[in-house]
Amino acid sequence: MFWFHVERLLNYWPILLKGLGMTISLSLLSLLVGCVIGLLFGIIRAGRIRWLSALTGLYIDLFRGTPFLVQVFICFFILPTVGIELSAFSAGVIALSNLSACFIGEIIASGIKAVPKGQSEAALSSGFRYSQQLRLVILPQALRIVRPSLVGQFILLVKDSSVISAIGIMDLTRSGWMIVQNIPNGLLVFGVVGIGYFIICYPMIFVARRMERRQQTSVL
Repeated sequence: MFWFHVERLLNYWPILLKGLGMTISLSLLSLLVGCVIGLLFGIIRAGRIRWLSALTGLYIDLFRGTPFLVQVFICFFILPTVGIELSAFSAGVIALSNLSACFIGEIIASGIKAVPKGQSEAALSSGFRYSQQLRLVILPQALRIVRPSLVGQFILLVKDSSVISAIGIMDLTRSGWMIVQNIPNGLLVFGVVGIGYFIICYPMIFVARRMERRQQTSVL
């Protein structure tokens, strides 16, 4: 019976492949948008304007502290009630980008704060403006510090993308749900789905481990 299900599952490989492509597209686009907004959040959070830093921190905490599925439903079901019509893909990208930006913002802010103050003081004494200090001195060092954490967040983003299947996007998880209706072997079907996510995530896991080892070696 098991091999019979395996043979039937092989007939659905175009659906799984299409779902895998959708997961990659959704994750990459959300990652790009999330990185840009997250960098801005991180600079503001570690910045000198306290009220703006606190306001940004409150926004970040709001989305980090609420279920992601609720955020997806708000984008897809609630925003149309106020005149903002979004496709399932657009709603998914917005929700996923916003969540990743919040986590990335906190990571970058912690990296900026970890840079020794002497670095910014030296840049200031050299006549650099604050924007130049950030761009030329602080951010390069901060990003070097938080690279493993950022890669780890990218991995979480790919896995969080599976939640978007709840609003009908034909990603890898949704493909699995459709297939399991015809192949009554959930372990087999979602085992294959899990392998698909592993194929996407493992290269990033490998990179993150190498980065951590390099940082440990440089510290020693």
